[in-house]
Amino acid sequence: MRPRRLAEVVGQEHLLRPGSLLPRLVAQNRFGSLLFHGPPGSGKTSLAEAIAAETGCRFVRVNAVMSNAAELREVLAAARRRPGEATILFIDELHRFNKSQQDLLLPDVEEGVVRLIGATTHNPGFYVNPPLLSRSHLFRLEPHSTATVAGVLRAALTDAERGLGSRRVTVEQRRLEELAVLSDGDLRRALNSLEVIVLGLPEGAEISASDLEVFARERRIRYDADEDEHHDTISAFIKSCRGCDPDAAMYWLAKMLAGGEDPRFIARRLVILASEDVGLADPQALPLAVAAHHAVDFVGLPEAEYALAHATLYIATAPKSNSATLALAGAKRVIAEQPVQPVPAALRSKGGQANKRHGHGQGYAYSHDFPEAISGQEYLEHPLTLYSPKAAGWETKIADRLARWREIKARLQNGG
Repeated sequence: MRPRRLAEVVGQEHLLRPGSLLPRLVAQNRFGSLLFHGPPGSGKTSLAEAIAAETGCRFVRVNAVMSNAAELREVLAAARRRPGEATILFIDELHRFNKSQQDLLLPDVEEGVVRLIGATTHNPGFYVNPPLLSRSHLFRLEPHSTATVAGVLRAALTDAERGLGSRRVTVEQRRLEELAVLSDGDLRRALNSLEVIVLGLPEGAEISASDLEVFARERRIRYDADEDEHHDTISAFIKSCRGCDPDAAMYWLAKMLAGGEDPRFIARRLVILASEDVGLADPQALPLAVAAHHAVDFVGLPEAEYALAHATLYIATAPKSNSATLALAGAKRVIAEQPVQPVPAALRSKGGQANKRHGHGQGYAYSHDFPEAISGQEYLEHPLTLYSPKAAGWETKIADRLARWREIKARLQNGG
């Protein structure tokens, strides 16, 4: 069912709509190197083959998992021996090539000996050498929509030449849509699943709900540990908690758990959130997040999921303050940009004879000897304002308390 020309490629309307860059480059046959970045089954190989067919180029396919530098040199040498025949070199899973293997491509890509089309499920910014990346047009492919996948499945059922039409199997549209949902936007997975179902039925049969049950039970969501899906999902989780959306936070938590994410990693992010984004607006968030982290180690999966859900909901629904984050950043900035202040003599340690002879600690006003522990003493040689409490949750009480202390301190310093 692979498309034979660009017009047959389904989905990816953001790349293939009339007037877009990619169709124009192909129509004019003036493209150089192309990089297709997207999840499995999104159509990277289909696009490459359709482009080669439309432009009449010689198509050479290399899989980076099974290839090596020697094979790559041989392919490039063969292309040099055919100067009058345009060669498209398609490298699947380009991210599997190391730096030296990618560097082998540069001279021939630069001279136009080959037109490179690279396909990768990984972020090219992390896995493709900058010189190669700068010489290529980068196109991001998205997972296919349910409607797109269902449409291709319907076509595969009726196409007797390239599909399963000779089996004369029928199906209700909602069953195709259910199978499309189970494929998570992966068209290859959807077609493979349909083929297994159809070949397991007698000719002329109808696909029923029970025929889909095995795929529903064995569904594996797309989640690449330590890669884009991992980083994007934890980013969405953090931002949902920070944005006070418990429903979205629970959804992303469930996705990570279903995808096999390390629960300790999630717990660590919750501990960070508790200080970075909740802070003093709710001082109980941090000990609760730390308790959830301990529970993950103590209880283990699957029951530890309850502790993660507990902490997630608490943090997502807690009042938010990043005052601790801002205060620390401000202090670091002052340390980096201004002369480092000496410790005032009254605050220095007076331990040891040498320190006492130098007068360290003399003049220190013991805070507990004064009402509310405010002595009026300065604790910096040049006072700074780094902490600004937010008007959120418990921190509103801190703001009131600090304002009162400033008044007491000012009175004491003015002889009041």
